[in-house]
Amino acid sequence: MTIRCNLALLGVCAGALLSNASMAGPTADYDYDARLTRVLEATPLIDGHNDLPWEIRTRIKGGLAGIDLKSDTARLPAPADELPLMTDIPRLRAGHVGGQFWSVWVPVDIKGFEAVQTTLEQIDLVKRMAARYPADFAMAYTAADVRRIHNSGKVACLIGIEGGHQINNSLAVLREMYDLGARYMTLTHILTTRWADSATDAPVHHGLTPFGADVVREMNRLGMLVDLSHVSPETMKAALAVSAAPVIFSHSSARALVDHPRDVADDILRLVAQNGGVVMANFNPGYVSAARNQWDADRAAELARYSAPPYGGLYIGQPDRAKAALARWEDEHPKPVTTLEQVADHIEHIRQVAGVDHVGLGSDFDGITDTPRGLEGVDRYPALLAELMRRGWTDADIGKIAGENVLRVLAEAERVATKLRSSSLPSEAVIDNAAQ
Repeated sequence: MTIRCNLALLGVCAGALLSNASMAGPTADYDYDARLTRVLEATPLIDGHNDLPWEIRTRIKGGLAGIDLKSDTARLPAPADELPLMTDIPRLRAGHVGGQFWSVWVPVDIKGFEAVQTTLEQIDLVKRMAARYPADFAMAYTAADVRRIHNSGKVACLIGIEGGHQINNSLAVLREMYDLGARYMTLTHILTTRWADSATDAPVHHGLTPFGADVVREMNRLGMLVDLSHVSPETMKAALAVSAAPVIFSHSSARALVDHPRDVADDILRLVAQNGGVVMANFNPGYVSAARNQWDADRAAELARYSAPPYGGLYIGQPDRAKAALARWEDEHPKPVTTLEQVADHIEHIRQVAGVDHVGLGSDFDGITDTPRGLEGVDRYPALLAELMRRGWTDADIGKIAGENVLRVLAEAERVATKLRSSSLPSEAVIDNAAQ
């Protein structure tokens, strides 16, 4: 590294600055790649949310023989109006990824026993991925597993359930999914369940129902992380009040920067800090850029104007005319560009409000329709971390956001579970079928 000091002006010794290069400010001429390599060799970079399993299910019917994750999956044909895949093993390696929470998401229109079965199939898919690429992947179930697997040079594969509807209102199903390897559950997805309100649906319960509180307590007893991405602010507060263990937001950003219901407001960020949890910043452009959020809303309104079901719309029943009209609108209203730097802004805001111990990375790769410029795939994490270094983040700070924070949360959830299991039996709570 080269640091240029004007001794006459500063009156300090250049050697004092060189003694702690990792603390260098954003103007320092420093090799960020070398710093990142050193940090990420010691600490696994852990992403909180990747939807590749569902993409494999929908694009190639869940058959791993139809995709080679050792090759560049971005070159594979993509369905109409969808991006190429964002994830493969070479890019995971280039991105220094040491641990990945694979989402075993099931759409909210799949309900009941079918939702349970589909979730089990997705869990099986993640395990088949790990088995098919044993030189690169290994299943992880504890914080210690993640560190061990990272030290062996592999990517630790963890499982996250993205929606409380996937347990079909059954704590028995929740327990079995934990036993199969699920280590977090998002309490809702885009719609409110019978026991928790979603951020993107009309509130019904104004938080958690008594059964919803039982779900959180049973997750604590199991050691399953309570994930508050996708839930309403009232549900966030209710879950934080109930949970005996730190919570996570597996893929959410800062609402002070973008007023999107999927982002986290400052008062909640402060509660997360008190709880000891972590907010893992999302890369979804609509959650990252206020201009893009507005554009998305305007586009949705325009689409409804042309073809709103079941009766309205200028071109209802005329899909070609509606498509052409929307294309003209898009030509006249170009999509705002979202950037890596804006993602860094969200990370910095979460740090400012909650503290550096409470921020992580939750990309939502292969679950978003497009990406910020500079964050096109899983190989791009180093570019984001280098941007934070340019802003003055130390090596210790980078280690925390990369993986130490979420590993601390997972280890603490395990500690709480050990204590609770020694003093309580599995919950036998059932949902009130009379409740709506």
